[in-house]
Amino acid sequence: MTIETRMGLTYATHDSVALQGDLYLPQGTGPCPALVAVHGGGWQQGARSQFQYWGPYLAERGYALFSVGYRLAKKGQKTFPAAVQDILSAVRFVRVNAAGFRIDPKRIGLFGASAGAHLAALAALGSEADIFAKNAPQDPHASVSAKVKVLVGIYGVYDLAQMWERYRLASPLDNNIENFLGAAPHENRRLYFDASPISYATVANNQVAIHLSVGTEDDLVDRHAQTDAFLLALKQAGFFVRTCYLQGAPHYWASDPIDEPGSYAGFLAPRLVRFLAEKL
Repeated sequence: MTIETRMGLTYATHDSVALQGDLYLPQGTGPCPALVAVHGGGWQQGARSQFQYWGPYLAERGYALFSVGYRLAKKGQKTFPAAVQDILSAVRFVRVNAAGFRIDPKRIGLFGASAGAHLAALAALGSEADIFAKNAPQDPHASVSAKVKVLVGIYGVYDLAQMWERYRLASPLDNNIENFLGAAPHENRRLYFDASPISYATVANNQVAIHLSVGTEDDLVDRHAQTDAFLLALKQAGFFVRTCYLQGAPHYWASDPIDEPGSYAGFLAPRLVRFLAEKL
């Protein structure tokens, strides 16, 4: 099936940084549902090309995908809440331009892997929280809703205090979480609460349908402390949640070719499409 791609679209300019995304569109008159995709990389690196296989795969099945970049952190330069505000701007950009993209503005979701799942989850569940709404960049579409229907998270980080501790043990001289937030937990525990998606797993937010996937042998993110704990909190708050646990899978497989024999991404793909068909 032929698809349309529009690469390098600028969706917002924040702090003089032009933020860009790659759009994969199904052929036809539409309107079609869409996912805004957020790459991983420990909040400090990574590229929107991580979704180069997911974009065509989903577009061929009737789903648009907008894979975006965002402001990255480094030691001494935090990007929270800025990176979340970038993702919210990307959702608004898709909604405002929906007619031109043949997208249904009422059927938009978020899709992220690893650190991208963290940012996507905060954007999906916390779009109206003060920490993201106040002092947000003055986008021309700031008044447009950034609410979404679904969240798809692959081996995500949902509790930043726990992940800070894991980084502290593995790389004590350069803690990604501390760089991203600009403080350690013992300096500002409220910050860690506000920056953790699990804090937004509340009844008030449970209209978002969620799909979580993770490998049973994840060597970077503790699936029990992250995905399992997030799943329990979501269920307690009445969310519709579906899961896919990939036996033997480590971290870093979401960007693998979907049609590759034995691909973990290939195992997830049809299950994810079934979820999207029902909820997006």
